[in-house]
Amino acid sequence: MTRLLSVAFMVAVPAWAFCGGDPLPKQAEAALRKAAAFFRTKIATEGGYLWRYSEDLSRREGEGKATATMAWVQPPGTPSVGGAFLQAYLATRDPYYLDAAKETALALVRGQLLSGGWDYRIEFDPAKRKASAYRSDGNNAKGKNVSTLDDNNTQEAVRFLIKLDKVLGFKDGRIHDAVNYALTCLLKAQYPNGAWPQRYAEFPDPSKFPVKKAGYPQNWSRTWPAKNYMGFYTLNDNTLADMVDIMFLAHEVYGDARYQNAARKGGAFLILAQMPEPQPAWAQQYDLDMHPAWARKFEPPAVTGGESHGAMRTLLRIYRETGDQKYLEPIPRALTYFKKVPLADGRLARFYELQTSKPLYFTKDYKLTYSDADMPTHYGFKVGNGMDKIAKEYETVLKLDPAKLNAKPKQQKGPPSEAAIANAKKAVATLDEQGRWVEDGRLRYQGDDDTTKRIISCQTFIQNVQALSSYLAAAKK
Repeated sequence: MTRLLSVAFMVAVPAWAFCGGDPLPKQAEAALRKAAAFFRTKIATEGGYLWRYSEDLSRREGEGKATATMAWVQPPGTPSVGGAFLQAYLATRDPYYLDAAKETALALVRGQLLSGGWDYRIEFDPAKRKASAYRSDGNNAKGKNVSTLDDNNTQEAVRFLIKLDKVLGFKDGRIHDAVNYALTCLLKAQYPNGAWPQRYAEFPDPSKFPVKKAGYPQNWSRTWPAKNYMGFYTLNDNTLADMVDIMFLAHEVYGDARYQNAARKGGAFLILAQMPEPQPAWAQQYDLDMHPAWARKFEPPAVTGGESHGAMRTLLRIYRETGDQKYLEPIPRALTYFKKVPLADGRLARFYELQTSKPLYFTKDYKLTYSDADMPTHYGFKVGNGMDKIAKEYETVLKLDPAKLNAKPKQQKGPPSEAAIANAKKAVATLDEQGRWVEDGRLRYQGDDDTTKRIISCQTFIQNVQALSSYLAAAKK
């Protein structure tokens, strides 16, 4: 198989790949091109991608069952695949991969909503598209217009488009306009206190959202109220951390101070959102009174051992970017608190009861309990304890010269590492003659009649393209 790949793609391999006696550069370039060609010609829907496909492509899904006219935005969907194509281009400078990245970006352009962001799905069937307020379809304002920030959805799309816009020299008007529109809308969607919602269809009226510090509610229901929580101030699933990352990236690429200011406002919200004693940590989401609030039926009002990690890492990131020590001030109190509440095995509970810090769990029928004996398995009610690493990073940044706070990591020089070589060899060896990485696996959302045993995964494609690209970039040097 390896010899056939080498022969079939000799024309496409740049001259540098033939230097020396090592066949791997030639094999890696051939595998990369063949895999990209298969994805573009056999997997793509109008340039967009889902998550998983049955080996014969008859069944497909994102985070839900999907059709042949549908693409997915949430990673590892369309923008993540586009990012892999862009990395391949930067590693090889082969315009084939840049064309692939542009093709994927234009699928996202067609999926952008009037509200500026993206739903989880993009529908390309002309009749079905009428149900959504796609910006490219004549401004159907009556269609679904909810931009989703949950699960790194809109953020991943914007991240990819920003990076591609830069590589294209800001010369593709369709892509540049989509990025500018998205960023403008995301600035409008930020609340006065610096938070963002989980989802939005309209922009907040500042007069209706007074800036407050977090506090404990006088009482809270132990049963799920089944209320709409998409407008709450949200940390869950790294929503705010991803938004801060996007704003810093936009500032770096476009030089517009509005984006850095938005990132700083995100940090200001984290300062406001730190709970007072006796639990100086963070909740998953807050209502408009800045009280921890219910989201889904297994996400109660609580201090969280999960999202608090992300809150502190985000504060450290903002300090590195700005040098403003106010963003470090909440961290020591939070670290002291989490030293007091580890579970017996050293991990942290996802949820700690307000005021008491008793770990909270759910039974399989979603009743709130203090016992971990009957937990659902689809959700992490216990999380890793990374507080020692955060404490170490905190001590490190305190000692850094302010001029070095935001130093970019040094690029690898010299030949590829042993790990890079091993990963590239594995990617080459596991690619089949059609250009597919097929693996054992099931589709999750097809129903009880599904007999799929072999799948094609976008996540695996992305990982292998990244491995081959990283190896080729190092080998070229």
